[in-house]
Amino acid sequence: MSDQHTTLRARRRAETQRMIQAHAVRLFTERGYDATTVTDVAEAAGVSPMTVYRHFPTKEDLVLVDQHGRLVAERIIESSAAQPLVRRIGSALVASAAMLTGGGHGDDLTANERFLLARLRLMISTPALRAKHLDNHYALQRAIVDALGDDATDPDAAFHAQVAASACLAAMHTALVRWAEDDGRTELPDVIAKALTAAFGDDFAEPVGGVDTSDHSSP
Repeated sequence: MSDQHTTLRARRRAETQRMIQAHAVRLFTERGYDATTVTDVAEAAGVSPMTVYRHFPTKEDLVLVDQHGRLVAERIIESSAAQPLVRRIGSALVASAAMLTGGGHGDDLTANERFLLARLRLMISTPALRAKHLDNHYALQRAIVDALGDDATDPDAAFHAQVAASACLAAMHTALVRWAEDDGRTELPDVIAKALTAAFGDDFAEPVGGVDTSDHSSP
């Protein structure tokens, strides 16, 4: 029973967090980030400012907080350690993007894609968010390196993992900006895969669509 209660509390917390963030992103988009206060967000969400701060310690977190790090880490842990680092990391980034956007296909954006697109536009256009985004970049890099596990237990391996993670994230960032500028007309996982292929070629070898047809016997 205790486990059930814990799971229920976690689910309710996640639902409240998503609801607050949805109102925040909507208000920031409609009124402007600087013109919207945390109190405005709380009133729109029907909660107290204290509740907002429990879920989002800073105003910037209302835009930046997501589940990306957890999703990427899970995909990396599930991947084969025999693959090149950039393939393990890059494939995880593509797969997590598919999950975050809902994996939709077609001309119409999914609700998740519209939400992510609004967040990206805010990050790109708001100086305070661009600065804070760097902290999220480092946190995601750390999550990736940790997920590689035994690959990063010695200094040289850790350095290689950090470099590979940083390079993959730079390619992904370029893809995210391109996707936002293109109003989400192309599937985000495909844009990220294209950026990774442009940066790493055969070391990534993740074709559009996510089916890896590369030779896994190569190092």
